[in-house]
Amino acid sequence: MDVGLKRELEAKVFAGERLSREDGIALYASDDLAWLGGLAHEVRTRKNGDVVHFNVNRHLNMTNVCTASCAYCSFQRKPGEKDAYTMRIEEAVKLAKAMEGENLTELHIVNGLHPSLPWRYYPRSLRALKEALPNVGLKAFTATEIHHFETISKLTASEILDELIDAGLESLTGGGAEIFDWEVRQHIVDHRTHWEDWSRIHRLAHEKGLKTPATMLYGHIEEPRHRVDHVLRLRELQDETGGFQVFIPLRYQHDFVDMKDGKIRNRLQARTSMATGAEALKTFAVSRLLFDNVPHVKVFWVMHGVQTAQLALQHGADDMDGSVVEYKITHDADNFGTPSKLTRDDLLELIRDAGFRPVERNTRYEIIREFDGPEADRRESPQPMRV
Repeated sequence: MDVGLKRELEAKVFAGERLSREDGIALYASDDLAWLGGLAHEVRTRKNGDVVHFNVNRHLNMTNVCTASCAYCSFQRKPGEKDAYTMRIEEAVKLAKAMEGENLTELHIVNGLHPSLPWRYYPRSLRALKEALPNVGLKAFTATEIHHFETISKLTASEILDELIDAGLESLTGGGAEIFDWEVRQHIVDHRTHWEDWSRIHRLAHEKGLKTPATMLYGHIEEPRHRVDHVLRLRELQDETGGFQVFIPLRYQHDFVDMKDGKIRNRLQARTSMATGAEALKTFAVSRLLFDNVPHVKVFWVMHGVQTAQLALQHGADDMDGSVVEYKITHDADNFGTPSKLTRDDLLELIRDAGFRPVERNTRYEIIREFDGPEADRRESPQPMRV
């Protein structure tokens, strides 16, 4: 990168000025990861100090039956296919109750787009789960699922959200975003929920008082300019609604091993390579620098591995997600070494080891408990690590 441009970008960041599309593309073109990390660390520290947030959550996927066959997805199954499943509501509640230990505060629910489950199954499920777990926040359904509910119920998204909120919904999930630019999206997504409907549904959720996450699936066939475009679309919507609490870059996974039936469902991997750790850290840093109006950036350790997740905390991220026990959507694909579970104590140790102070939160980012930071003689104040 030209030294003059580097100094210009530094000046804009330190002055708190908004970065442009051209700035974002220039940042991705830089190979100085320590410099990028330092800038992102400055912004994350300005917004969140030395804190790293986490929560105690569990993931519940009530069905993996899906009408879509997205090119990157190893989770979906077709009706009648081996390993296709759909839980009865009572079965879902029983499984959720079994997850309740360790002071669980959030249940994260994402499903396939089931072709024949009736609309009423979904609000009834939330009501039953909320009755069984009254102190657990229900973070459920992607915008893609809400759009699917519109089709099967003949209700509007507004009516659907009203009923789901009445049943106990506290937040949508951020999925279904992938990459919004049609140049890429047409090759990776096999459903009809694109930017127009995804943004419409999150806008409605924000109008109704919900705070939601936003995601980006990166490291497949997209280019850095597509990532910049993705973030800037979300940034513009955030300017309008203020409803996004957190941005979550999700690393695309190859379908290394599907132990169940031996099928490789990922149709992208023959022409893709997964993002390296350095590319992941660059994505976190640039996202933090561009997304100036969202308070938090989360690293989902399941998709990045524990060590890269720790480094991401020093490249813009301030949230390490939760003590996930089972995350089928990724672990149906990768099996490449991330643990299937981190306890609260594991997360405390990882956060402190990275040089930060752990803070437990709930779904609404309300603080539940603050913990001591790392021992003073263990590590100096956190700085971006060179990789």
